[in-house]
Amino acid sequence: MQYETHPWGPFLPPHTRMLILGSMPPPRKRWKMEFFYPNPQNDFWRIMGEVFFADREAFLCGKEFDLPKIKAFLTGKKIGMYDTVQECVRRKGNASDAALEVVEMVNIPELLAKIPECRTLAVTGEKAMENVMKFYDMKKLGVGECCEFSADGRKMRMARFPSSSRAYPLAFAEKVKMYAAIFEESGIVSEHVA
Repeated sequence: MQYETHPWGPFLPPHTRMLILGSMPPPRKRWKMEFFYPNPQNDFWRIMGEVFFADREAFLCGKEFDLPKIKAFLTGKKIGMYDTVQECVRRKGNASDAALEVVEMVNIPELLAKIPECRTLAVTGEKAMENVMKFYDMKKLGVGECCEFSADGRKMRMARFPSSSRAYPLAFAEKVKMYAAIFEESGIVSEHVA
């Protein structure tokens, strides 16, 4: 059994308004950059490009990710990124959340305390949703759903994006619509009119 520790710290721009949480980066052999959603087979950055620029390739430079553009975009939109798992064991050696055994979770309340202007917490999958629920009293959200909750007296909004994994059985266009709706409801607007 091999333990794996999260490779990065959280990305928290000044005045972060939304924090997006996944579960854990995929195995290193699948990375094309040292940042969240580093696997080009995952559509997270393509979805973000389509939502905000009507261009699924907006965050790509050829077949590589444009990390400076990604970080500048997130900083400008005041979107933070992290995951819910600090340490894990991969039962099958792949990126599947179903085969991910959580050894240690990220302390979400401590993370939120670092970003007092944050009002929306968004998860990108079921494992992340389940992990957040261990800290807060809330119902399990379905894909595309939102609810309100309290984090140390702060009124917050919880949102559940569909998984950006290509293995998740939802068409790319439908994922884009759900992401766009959640961003719009959270006051984070697109660069284009859809």
